[in-house]
Amino acid sequence: MKIKILLPLLLLTLMATSCTTVKVVTDYDKNVDFTTYKTFAFYKPGIDQAKISDLDKRRILRAIDAELTAKGMQKTEMADILVSIFTKENERVDIYNNNFGYGWGWNPWWYGGYYGHSVSTSSEGTLFIDFIDAKTNHLVWQGIGNAQLITSGDVEKKEARINEIVKEILAKYPPNKDKK
Repeated sequence: MKIKILLPLLLLTLMATSCTTVKVVTDYDKNVDFTTYKTFAFYKPGIDQAKISDLDKRRILRAIDAELTAKGMQKTEMADILVSIFTKENERVDIYNNNFGYGWGWNPWWYGGYYGHSVSTSSEGTLFIDFIDAKTNHLVWQGIGNAQLITSGDVEKKEARINEIVKEILAKYPPNKDKK
């Protein structure tokens, strides 16, 4: 009896959390001392090239500003690090084979059951956050987050999703913060 109740709850939880995941990959220059970076500024030429709406750009920049400020960094004109973003958007198409029925061999008259396909589409986005050393103009850290996007008209959900994606990416900065 408990299994009959627990299993649907477990499946529902798995389905609800599967679309909230953010896949994050980072890369960095291992010869850089990231503890020397205390200030940041946004790199306008790079941000202007991002192919998203100005509204979403501002949402992303506000989220980055909040996360870096929470890490103790300060936004200033003469910064140690320049922050740039780049985005990509893809339409994801999932095709599911609904091969269920009686199966083979049960009866020669019932050999295949129902065969059908269902198709679902969703928008996936990739956000690149680049940290460029202001003195050398070299890329020193890059965080890449890939996640399903909120494309409905719900602005609050969209902003919450952007905040979640940025937070997951910047959780990996600075690199090696746990290693000594």
